[in-house]
Amino acid sequence: MKKYRLYQVDAFTKEIFKGNPAGVVTNADGLTEIQMQQIARELNNSETVFIFQADNPNYTTYLRYFTPTNEVPICGHATIAAHYVRALENNLASQTIYHKTGAGILPVHIEKLNNDYKITMVQGQIEFGNYLIDKEKTILLKALGLSETDLLTTHPIQIVSTGHSKVLIGIKDINLLHNLQPEHRVLSELSQKIDCNGYYVYTFDPTSEITVNGRMFAPAIGITEDPVTGNANGPLGAYLIQQQLVKTPATNYSFKAKQGEAIARTGIIEVNVRLENHKPLEVSISGNAVIAFQTELLL
Repeated sequence: MKKYRLYQVDAFTKEIFKGNPAGVVTNADGLTEIQMQQIARELNNSETVFIFQADNPNYTTYLRYFTPTNEVPICGHATIAAHYVRALENNLASQTIYHKTGAGILPVHIEKLNNDYKITMVQGQIEFGNYLIDKEKTILLKALGLSETDLLTTHPIQIVSTGHSKVLIGIKDINLLHNLQPEHRVLSELSQKIDCNGYYVYTFDPTSEITVNGRMFAPAIGITEDPVTGNANGPLGAYLIQQQLVKTPATNYSFKAKQGEAIARTGIIEVNVRLENHKPLEVSISGNAVIAFQTELLL
């Protein structure tokens, strides 16, 4: 039997019980896929991440991510949590490493600040998918309790991915956002038809310090609501550039997003989009974290 180090970490916050909780196992070598799924189900966070030693000189660590019901290729808040704990365990200096994920081998920037850490993860390849129109759009709006007049007219509903795709739905009213009560069964059924499990509903105010407020629902993979979502806000950054919804400088566009207020798990995520020829080339997200508790598993 082996002792596995297990952490509960709140990401995109420095306040315990806020932000987005993730389970982190920092010495996962030896765990089976069944055991990882059992641990994720037991913790019942939106994601639990397992850190493995590298078996290749091209990367430093290998991360696998599980929701309570299945494995996913990558997760923003769990990545922030994983590298935050790994930095603390190893007393790392500021540095850039590469990690292997289901979305590819990607860089992670670790910044040491006053004996604490800020983590920045570069997300995967930007992919712009289908727009939701006609019947699919009608089903989606009904499931969310929205009407056409609630939508931001210049923000078409589209599937966008930086490693784990989301449907992006812009609406006008933040009060409406906080009062959404989606029909999870209908969203799950729609996910099977559109091949996308997450629905990110957001408001947008480019004049505010907090540009985006959002909520993310992914019932098809066991997540009724995710508090603060890197794999939603990152794609949204690329989408805002692609749709020419913001005035952008030549090389970078950055904004802050707030998520989780409706479920008392408020967190702040920083998004940066690197541009080339005024098109989105690469997305990164940044955030803080705090350890809620640590324990050991004997398996």
